[in-house]
Amino acid sequence: MIADVGIVFGRVMFVMMFVLNLGGLLTWVERKQSAIMQDRIGANRASILGLRLFGLFHPLADAIKMLAKEDFRPARADRFLFSLAPFVSVFFALVAFASIPFGNVLHAAGREIPLQAVTLNVGVLYVFAMLSLGVYGVMMAGWSSGNNFALLGGQRAAALMISAEIAIGASIIGVIMVYGSLDLQSIARAQGQLLWGWIPKWGILTQPLAFVLFLTAGIASTKRIPFDTPEGESEIIGYFVEYSGMKFGMFAMADFLETIVVAGMTTALFLGGWQVPYLVAGGFQFPWGATLALPPLVVTLLQVGSFVTKVVVMIFFLMLIRWTLPRFRYDQAMRLGWLALFPLSIANIVLTGLVLLVTRPA
Repeated sequence: MIADVGIVFGRVMFVMMFVLNLGGLLTWVERKQSAIMQDRIGANRASILGLRLFGLFHPLADAIKMLAKEDFRPARADRFLFSLAPFVSVFFALVAFASIPFGNVLHAAGREIPLQAVTLNVGVLYVFAMLSLGVYGVMMAGWSSGNNFALLGGQRAAALMISAEIAIGASIIGVIMVYGSLDLQSIARAQGQLLWGWIPKWGILTQPLAFVLFLTAGIASTKRIPFDTPEGESEIIGYFVEYSGMKFGMFAMADFLETIVVAGMTTALFLGGWQVPYLVAGGFQFPWGATLALPPLVVTLLQVGSFVTKVVVMIFFLMLIRWTLPRFRYDQAMRLGWLALFPLSIANIVLTGLVLLVTRPA
C-alpha cells in the first residue's frame, strides 16, 4: 500500500516538475525565438559570475524581480478573491496535464507503472473540465479588482475562452469516434496501429480537419496572440491590470502552462502521443519484415523522448504563430469561434460518422 502511494506520488511530482520547469523555460524561449525571428540578439543581459548562457538566467532574474516588487492591492478590491484569482488560474492550468500520458507502461520491481500522473478512463473530459474551470480565475481577477476596465477585460476573456472550449470539445468528438475511447492512454495506443499496413494511424491523418480546428481553438483558449484581446499588453486594459509582483507573474505563468497543455493534448490526440513509428514492446518491427530487438527500458525511454520531442515542437510552432500573426479584433475572434470553428466541428462529426458507417465491417 505504501509503495503504491509512493509510485503515484512520484508520477504526480514528475509531471508537475516537468510542466512547471518547462513553463518557466518558456519565458526564455519566447524572448529568444522572437529575437531570432526579428533578427536581434534578444535577452542576454542577466549574468552570474560573468556567464550569460544565451540569456538562460533571465527567468531567474524575472522571478527575483517579481518577488521583490510591491504586492499592490487596490483599495476597492475584494481582499480574498483578489488574492485567490491567480492561484485558481495557475492551479487548474497545472492539474490539467495530469491525465496526459507521456509513455506506455514502465515495468520495474515486478510492477506495471502507467506513465501518466493520473489514470482515468475519461481523461479527455478531465482535461477540458480543468481548463474550463480556469475561466473562474479570469473572472474573479476582473471583478475583484474593483476596476471597471479590468471587469470588461475579464468578461472578454471569459467569452473568448468559453467559445474556444466549446469548439475544442466539438472538434475532438471525431477523434473519440475513430478510436472509440475517452481514455487518452487508449487513444495513444490505438494510434500505434498501421493504416494499409505501413502508415501509423495518427489522429492528424484520420482527422485532419479536427486537427486544424482543435489547434486554432486551443490557441484561442490560451489567450495569446492572435487571440490576446483579454490582455492586450500594449494598448488594451486586461483583466489583471491591477496586479503586480508575483501575482502578475502567476497569470503570465498560467498562459504558458495552458500552452503546454494544448501542446500535450495535440500530441496525445493527433501526433501519436508517445508512439514512435514501428516501435512495439520488444523493439522495432518494420513493415518490410525487418526487426530490431531492444531492452524494455530503452523502449520506454524512446517513448518518453518521443512525447517530449513532439510537445517541444508543438510549443515552438505555437510560439511561431504568436510572433507572426496580428491580433484579431474582439468581434472577429468571437465570430471565428461561433460561426466558423463550431459549425465546422459539427460538420466534421457528421462526416466522420458517415465514413465510419460506410467503412465498418459488414
